Amino acid sequence: MLLIVVFVPSLTFAPLLASGMSQLATQWQAEKVQMDLATTTAGKPAADLFFSLDQERRLTAEVLADPAGAARDELTMQRTVTDQAVAAFRPLAALNDEDAQEGLFDAIARTDRELGALEEERRSVDAGWSSPQRAFDYYSGVLESDLGVLAALGKTDEGQVNRQAQAMVDLYWVLYMLGREDAILTRGWVRGRLTRGEYGLVTDAVGARNHLMRSRVLPALTGDETPYAKITDGAAWTTMTTVEQRLSTSGGTAGQVALRGDSSQWRATVKAVTEELRDLLALRSANVSKIGYDHATMVFTVFISISSVGLLALALVFFTSWRLTAILRRRIQHLRHDAQELQQRLPDVVARLERGEDVDVDAEVRMLEPTPDELGELGQTLNLASRSAVLTAVRQAEQHRGFQRMLQRIARRTQILIGLQLKKLDELERKHEDPEVLEGLFDLDHLTARLRRYEENLVILGGGQPQRRWRKPVHLLDVLRAAQGEVQDYRRITVDVEGEAWIAERAVGPLVHVLAELMENATAFSRPQTPVEVRAAPVSRGVAVEIEDRGLGMEPEQYAAANELLRSPPRLDVMTHADDVRLGLYVVARLSASLGLKVELRSSAFGGTRVIVLLPDSLLVERPSLAPEPVRRPEERPQDTRPPQQEGELPARSRGRAMASVTAPAGSPDRDGDAPAGLRPLPQRVRQASLADELKAPAGRDNRADQDIWAVRDQSGRSSATIGAFQRQSRRRRTGDDDPAPRPSGSADPSPPTTEER
Repeated sequence: MLLIVVFVPSLTFAPLLASGMSQLATQWQAEKVQMDLATTTAGKPAADLFFSLDQERRLTAEVLADPAGAARDELTMQRTVTDQAVAAFRPLAALNDEDAQEGLFDAIARTDRELGALEEERRSVDAGWSSPQRAFDYYSGVLESDLGVLAALGKTDEGQVNRQAQAMVDLYWVLYMLGREDAILTRGWVRGRLTRGEYGLVTDAVGARNHLMRSRVLPALTGDETPYAKITDGAAWTTMTTVEQRLSTSGGTAGQVALRGDSSQWRATVKAVTEELRDLLALRSANVSKIGYDHATMVFTVFISISSVGLLALALVFFTSWRLTAILRRRIQHLRHDAQELQQRLPDVVARLERGEDVDVDAEVRMLEPTPDELGELGQTLNLASRSAVLTAVRQAEQHRGFQRMLQRIARRTQILIGLQLKKLDELERKHEDPEVLEGLFDLDHLTARLRRYEENLVILGGGQPQRRWRKPVHLLDVLRAAQGEVQDYRRITVDVEGEAWIAERAVGPLVHVLAELMENATAFSRPQTPVEVRAAPVSRGVAVEIEDRGLGMEPEQYAAANELLRSPPRLDVMTHADDVRLGLYVVARLSASLGLKVELRSSAFGGTRVIVLLPDSLLVERPSLAPEPVRRPEERPQDTRPPQQEGELPARSRGRAMASVTAPAGSPDRDGDAPAGLRPLPQRVRQASLADELKAPAGRDNRADQDIWAVRDQSGRSSATIGAFQRQSRRRRTGDDDPAPRPSGSADPSPPTTEER
């Protein structure tokens, strides 16, 4: 944009300069062309033609008056001179210069047309066919046309030249009148008389000549022309005037005027006056030419001067503008570079602050040197803006980091309380034997496990990591069950695992969290009656876990936005995203990014959503070589020595003993072969027996080496059915229904599966 500062003044000044230069060049060219035409190109041929035709007119009149006189030879010689003048004038008809004087070419064309009849007129004169008056009129007409050419040559574009040329044209008319009078008197001297018409022409010519001389020619004489101011007082002019006065006093018959005096005296007088007038005409022509050429030279000098000064000024303006613009551009580019550097430095400062590094504001902001102008003030403002931006980023990052620390601290404290609550629930579960109380305790245990996951969400959103750690690899099925146990509607989730995949100990906790979040999303966004299917199978790059629901699904652009979020988890500011319903996706994205998982949402064939979680090979390990410690079967436990239970009484739960005497209905699919016919003992519950050893809490925790062991069957996946059977039998005993109809296989009320710390 700054280039406009250079080009606008230059482009504005250049046309003005060019216009002035063009006008001066045009004026100089026009004046030069006009002066060349007036002096050499057209002026000299026209003047020569004028004097030749004037002389030929006089001799023609004399020959017509006296054919046998001596004037014949002079006429022949004069015609030769006239022919040369005509030959020099004829090329002027081909001129076509737009800078020529106005009306010049029309006058030249008119004169050229009249010259075309010159030869015919001469033949008529020689043959005696032409009368003196006809010949006189023809030559007078050609001379007047030639005077029109000379008058047009005096109308130039320069006013002073026009004024001086006008006196010169008047002088030509004086000569024309004198020649006109001489031609009439020449033929009158031969006859000795003039007709009244001829006499009138003479007197008209004398009056016009005297008027032009006294009123227009003599007053215009200046400089070296002033000696000719007394030409009318000279001997020749006085003699000519005396002869003319005699004509006015001459008598004659009717229609005739007698001529008195000597014709030779008249001829000598007219010749002398004509010579003087021609000398004055030549001097005036030279003066006019000098004035015209001097003015043209002056215009050319002005043109050169203005052009030089203008071009120099234009170059100076362009150079100065370019120089100033270059300086401004360099300084503005410097400011722009500093602004861009700040733009690049600020995210780096924020990233360093996110990594927990300390940032020195003074070291990060490079101050610009102030200058005493507007750009200096702009630089100072940029300094303040840079410092304010970095300082604001530092303060905001510190506030965000402090908020994250506070959030993590609160979440950690809440997790401690949750841990204590789980511990207390364990104690209550071991202490109480009432089935209703146990059922409520189991529900509280499940809700507490979910609450622990929500608190871990806060830790993750605050920039931390889950604290649950495992020391050994865990079977994938146990990981999926642990995740299922942290979902509210866990009963709707079915798990199907192909193969024997084991998860590395470092990934167990985050993977359980990720799967639990995705399972809960599947149950939350689908109808309560619809199932949620979880399938796991090995693939070429690891193990793929698919979680498919039968909800309403999402639009394609929503899938694309969610997948983009999962691929590139942004830095989440929990203070600005408190109302975002996708916080679970942020948690999944953060944990997946830390583990290297690939999570993708797709449309399901059922109309819902299918989530694919790819566990890479880096998270998979081989089956541990050390087999877990076997769990003793119920039949391997010591003989129960308690007194037999009375019919209708609920069993009394003692520490370390299962409710072996509580029986289930006969025909149950879980019937034990050692039980009496029709009834069998309920299974003995062993804490954490449904989990793999890797998910169990350490045996020495809380110094309880002799903690209660609850015996279960070998298939840990049926713990829910076992607890459900216990609950049904308890309800039957309370209601007195001793022989209820047995439930079909697999229809027992499920109970929540245990988590990894239960």
